[in-house]
Amino acid sequence: MNTFRDALAPRAVQMPRVVREHEILRVIGEISMEPRDEAVIKARGEILKWVQSRCGGQLPQQAWNGETFDYFSGGRNSVGVRIQEPQLDVWAVRADDPDKSVAGRVWTTEVVISRVDNGHPYFNSRLIVSSQEDQLYIEPAVQGFIRKLSENVALIRDGYRFVLDPIKIESQVDYDWFRKILLDPNRSLPIIVLTTGRPVDGHRQLLINTVNLCKTTMGIAVVVILTSEFCWKLSEEFGQQRSVFGGAVRVYLPGFSDESNPYDHRLFLANQLSIGKEKKFVLQWLRNLAARESIKRTRLGQDVYSFSLIRNASLKFLEKNLDQSDADESEKLQAALTRIKALEDTIKSLENENNFYIDEHDKIEKRVEDAEKLTCASAFRIQQLQDQIKNSGSKPDESLALPDTWAKFGDWCDKNLTGRLILSSSARRGVKSPEFEDVQLTARCLLWLANECRESRLGQYNLPLREVQIESGVRNSHCGRDEYETTWGGKRYTVDWHVKNGGNTRDPSRCLRIYYFWDTASQQIIIADMPAHRKTDAS
Repeated sequence: MNTFRDALAPRAVQMPRVVREHEILRVIGEISMEPRDEAVIKARGEILKWVQSRCGGQLPQQAWNGETFDYFSGGRNSVGVRIQEPQLDVWAVRADDPDKSVAGRVWTTEVVISRVDNGHPYFNSRLIVSSQEDQLYIEPAVQGFIRKLSENVALIRDGYRFVLDPIKIESQVDYDWFRKILLDPNRSLPIIVLTTGRPVDGHRQLLINTVNLCKTTMGIAVVVILTSEFCWKLSEEFGQQRSVFGGAVRVYLPGFSDESNPYDHRLFLANQLSIGKEKKFVLQWLRNLAARESIKRTRLGQDVYSFSLIRNASLKFLEKNLDQSDADESEKLQAALTRIKALEDTIKSLENENNFYIDEHDKIEKRVEDAEKLTCASAFRIQQLQDQIKNSGSKPDESLALPDTWAKFGDWCDKNLTGRLILSSSARRGVKSPEFEDVQLTARCLLWLANECRESRLGQYNLPLREVQIESGVRNSHCGRDEYETTWGGKRYTVDWHVKNGGNTRDPSRCLRIYYFWDTASQQIIIADMPAHRKTDAS
């Protein structure tokens, strides 16, 4: 029996395809050039030059005067709005530009320059594409006028000035600046760190085209070149698992710290960048990441203002002024009709925006689903390899060198235990410089958790976990009254087990506690806290 969808299929083919709107990127910044009035005029002029180069004609004089204007030219439409009040000055423009190679695809740029109480002018831009395509394959790039603004009126964001060239870290002063922005909790821009590879003809070469990367990500990412001396300094401070060197490229997302999971900050090794096809993929990935982050890290209506919001506010001001003046009824009616049309356009824009966010939500859900499948597959593969090692007569990790200092401990865990056991942020803080002295005892306990304890959880063999002795004086036990709730991966868990040494000592140099729980989804032991005894109401 045919379904309703099947019955409509022949007619659906005849129906026009739906045009969908996709937001590609956002750029925000402060115009820092002085004097400020001149800076605003210059900025508007650079933007209008760029708009006119794409509109197919000449913009009206009102546009160059900084006034409200309309320009219609067969799909290459441009509209400008100006709001001037005693404490407020806002100028906004929206320009359409049909794609030169893909039929039915239209690029839209929205730009707003706002100023309150004669303070510093603020700038924001949105790049939007409308298309009937089911799958949209593009390489994001900031609009050309961003570069002109950076040269002529000095745009700043997060204390960083937009520049076309990568920032070279060649001195201690440079490194101090780099470290400061890297760890800044308020940073909203990703930092792309490039390093030099092996010397060729006496010179160390970068493996990424910096001209292309900087040109396309200006204002949505900070591009840095780290020389070998400071690569070592970065490794010493944050550990090799969070560092980058030897021709590799790494992206440090906002929120990075010395406790961050290194796998949250994507690393591309030099061997990936030495192949043309792989190099092209990496460059595209970096551009796409910067564009996605520019939307993710800004809020519409708070950090970024849409053109429709500014236009509606402008029309509201116009209606108010007409009501307070002696304007005749026809003028008031025309203003009301114009505002109604603008509101209809806004509703349509909001519908498109809503569809965009629904699509993005679906994509994220699909990525999460794929990531969960990959995690399960990885866990299965890890267990297969563990079994193969045992079947060959060996023991997993039997020849593994143990860390001899706490400084090496976190990297050792990341390198050798990932996929079986992982340290939480709290645990990473705990092993920075604890008072507990026996580093290798702690490492042996984690190996027991990653192997015997994990395999028991997986049902490999029936090992009783309660009060099992790991080695002399150290046992695994239920937390009892010391159990507590924690959050991991956005979910709530109960930390209900711990590894502890014997006696009732509270001397932190001799008292070992490793609090953990089992994550069924990833099939890993999650270390919630260590190596000190945790203060609770019960203790």
